[in-house]
Amino acid sequence: MKRSLDEHAERFDEKAAEYDSEKSREYEIAASLVVEHARPGADDVVLDLGTGTGTIALALADDAGQVVGRDISEGMLSQAREKAQDVSNVTFGEGRFRAPNPPEQVDVVTSNFAMHHLDDAGKREAIDLVADLDPRRVVLGDVMVFGTPDPDEPFYDPSVDDPATVGVLADAFTDAGFAVTAVEQVHEQVGVLVGEQFESGTGSEAE
Repeated sequence: MKRSLDEHAERFDEKAAEYDSEKSREYEIAASLVVEHARPGADDVVLDLGTGTGTIALALADDAGQVVGRDISEGMLSQAREKAQDVSNVTFGEGRFRAPNPPEQVDVVTSNFAMHHLDDAGKREAIDLVADLDPRRVVLGDVMVFGTPDPDEPFYDPSVDDPATVGVLADAFTDAGFAVTAVEQVHEQVGVLVGEQFESGTGSEAE
């Protein structure tokens, strides 16, 4: 991580009020794909990590039993809570990838444009901790590198961001016990990765 958690939190506190109006087209596409792939059931509990202003959490509320959003920025959480005032099954609170403060039950984990702030070792640790929650499905939308991106057109800020290659993320998912069932490329530096755990005898990656 190129900055401390407190520095990242402060940076997003400052951006919170304008964050929704400044989202890129790639962010919006990735967010839509995360929601599409999450597919929670009516009784499922979704944990949305790096929830920001609640874009993913609120989009999943109608389909899930409960959605829990976690973020390090109180400013972002305040915006999320304001948008969720009339939504009874969504709650927001402090949490981070390596200390997610999860609910007792977690069926689906989502995240969009947050994990790239961790270095590769931190991403692996975070994915391992997510696996310990025993979700059925994990859907990660993020800045991630496909092939060799044009250095003159970086999608991310090298001073604060530390994106991994798709291969590194896929390996981390597999090593944590997830089958990688989908990889969606939005941009040469943005994508969505889906990992699933299958119970013995109930399914397979090919189904």
